[in-house]
Amino acid sequence: MHEEDLDGTHRPGHSPSGSPVARLGRMSAGVGRAMGRGVGRGGTAAFSGARRFTHSGGAGESGLARLLELHAFNTAGDAAVAISLAGTLFFTVPTDEASGQVALFLVLTMLPFAVVAPLIGPFLDRFRRGRRWAIGATLAARAFCCWVLAGAVSGDQTSPTFFVAALGCLVASKAYGVTRAAAVPRILPSDFTLVKANSRISLTGTAAAAISAPLAGLAALIGAPWSLRYAALLFTVGTVLAILLPARVDSSEGEEHVDLADLADPTRDETRRPGIVITHAVVNGLRSNAGLRLLSGFLTIFLAFRLREPPDSVGWSADPTLLLGLVIGGAGVGNILGVLLGNGLKSRLPERVVIAVLVLDVAAMTVIGVAFTWWTAVILGLTVGLCQSLGKLSLDALIQRDVLENVRTSMFARSETLLQLSWVTGGLIGIGLFTVGASPRLGLLAVAAILIGWLAFVLSRASEAPEPRVDRR
Repeated sequence: MHEEDLDGTHRPGHSPSGSPVARLGRMSAGVGRAMGRGVGRGGTAAFSGARRFTHSGGAGESGLARLLELHAFNTAGDAAVAISLAGTLFFTVPTDEASGQVALFLVLTMLPFAVVAPLIGPFLDRFRRGRRWAIGATLAARAFCCWVLAGAVSGDQTSPTFFVAALGCLVASKAYGVTRAAAVPRILPSDFTLVKANSRISLTGTAAAAISAPLAGLAALIGAPWSLRYAALLFTVGTVLAILLPARVDSSEGEEHVDLADLADPTRDETRRPGIVITHAVVNGLRSNAGLRLLSGFLTIFLAFRLREPPDSVGWSADPTLLLGLVIGGAGVGNILGVLLGNGLKSRLPERVVIAVLVLDVAAMTVIGVAFTWWTAVILGLTVGLCQSLGKLSLDALIQRDVLENVRTSMFARSETLLQLSWVTGGLIGIGLFTVGASPRLGLLAVAAILIGWLAFVLSRASEAPEPRVDRR
């Protein structure tokens, strides 16, 4: 190499500006700067688009945008925890041993939650500043449990510390659903319905989980503790956002409180409890959603184990993890389609829609149970995701239409409690059928029979119910 003198000669040590090496250096620097600008613009555009979505329609002013943001961190953290536990508890031990451990998880999750869940709503009713701190507590508890799990996951996964920390994550996750549901009616923008608000919450959560899952997977490649530490960070941010929710989330001015007995025995008059009116349409909508959520819990657990080592009859010879991903992906697509359809249907005859989706779920379970293959499993996941999403949005529409505003917040908390318990019940049925060695077809048909009986009960009650009232707001 040469350095060019003033007279045009070259000296060793430098390259002329027009040499191939110099040109290559300038091109590389230019490409790097262009890529940097592109990534920066893409990130800025994505952030701006997300912010417009969460803050549009008055959501920024009402405080709903802050709830959307903390829900995004919640679902992102849950996705990271699911990947971490799947990589340690589920896929790294023999199938029989894994089923026993997960069965213990579910039992330990259901029993404490069954005791605590009915107390969450009354606790929030009693303390005016309960909701923000209760939501934040569920996120903070998971942040702490994930940090503890990160230390325990590399050791003995049957140790009490591992089980207790995992139990804490699962219970706190379900408690979050109850506490968040109670907060939504308090921060609705003036032109928002509950259906629209919960649709936006659902889409935000789905997008956050889709973004977080690959990041958690990359962290898990370094080591399982790192994906759990990543989850702990997400929950910590969510805790701060929960505390920063508007103060009106805690306000209970003018509110009345619904008991679980009001849901078991609906009445159209106020003779039993003045000011408390829960219509038959709302209770039937809740019953239909309980069936949908039970099916979701069953499939989540049962298919997770059955497709871990797919039998020959399924017709799948590739990686089982990929098959599970297809089924879960189908459920995610179904959930998004349900949100879009729910927004399109608005609140038209929600009492019929909520029963129709239960009928569709039962029919799909029965047909696919008879002809179960890997591709029908994907269709089943899509159908269940679609029906669960539409069913929940229809229940929201019923609550907004038929439930007086003074009990609407409490109604959301109580209904979400029952739906969470329905999911756990379905999970227990799934692990029970797997434990006794039920094949995919037998398992699906067994639960289809249970749901047919439940559907008959819902239809019989619906036929007895009087016509629902119109707009009760």
